[in-house]
Amino acid sequence: MITVLLADDDSAARQSLRTIVDSSGDLRVVAEAWDGRSAIDQARVLLPDIVLMDIRMPGTDGIAATRALRRLPAPPAVVALTAFGDDAYVEQALAAGAVGFLLKDTPPGELLGALRNVAQGGAVFAPAVTGKVIDVMTGDGPEAALVQSLTDRQLDVLRLLAHGLSNQEIGAELGMTEGTVKGHVSQILERLGAANRVAAARIAYRAGLCDQ
Repeated sequence: MITVLLADDDSAARQSLRTIVDSSGDLRVVAEAWDGRSAIDQARVLLPDIVLMDIRMPGTDGIAATRALRRLPAPPAVVALTAFGDDAYVEQALAAGAVGFLLKDTPPGELLGALRNVAQGGAVFAPAVTGKVIDVMTGDGPEAALVQSLTDRQLDVLRLLAHGLSNQEIGAELGMTEGTVKGHVSQILERLGAANRVAAARIAYRAGLCDQ
C-alpha cells in the first residue's frame, strides 16, 4: 500500500483529495495537514511514501515545508500542488526538492497515475506546466562536463529518467531489472552531485542529453 499525507489549508480540498486517493485501492491517506509545520511534524512520525503539498499555505508554506521534508532521515517524495501554474512556483518547488508539480484541477485518474509513478521512482508534471519545467531546466552551464563522467548505460538511464520514466519503465525500456535501474540511478546521482531525480533531469537537459 502506498501511503500519502495531504497538506492543504483548505479542508474541502483535503476531503476531495482523500476521497480520490482512498478510492484507488492501492493508495491510502494516512494523515492530513493544514499547514507546512503540521505536515513536517506528521511526516516525521508517520513516514509517508508521498506528500501532496499545497504550495500556498499560511505560516510555513509548501516550499519551506518541502525543503524541510527533504532533510528528514527518511524523506518522502513531495508532489507540489497548486491552483496556479506560475513559473516562480515551478522553479521554487523544484529547487526545494519536489519530484512533481500538479495543478489542483488535475483529473482523478491522472492524479492517481501520477502518484503511482512517483511511488515507483518517477517524476510527474502537469501538462500545463511541462513547458515551464523545461524552461527552468535548460540554460548554459558546465553540465556537459558532468555527464561525460557517466557510462553509456548510465547515460541511457539518465535520458529516460529526464523524460519522467519510473525505474520500472526504464527497466522495461532498457531490458534491466528494477533493482539494476535503482543501482544506476544511485550512481548517477552521486556522480552528478544531484540531490534527487529532478536535479539530475535538470543537468541532463542543460547538457543537451535529451536532444539526442
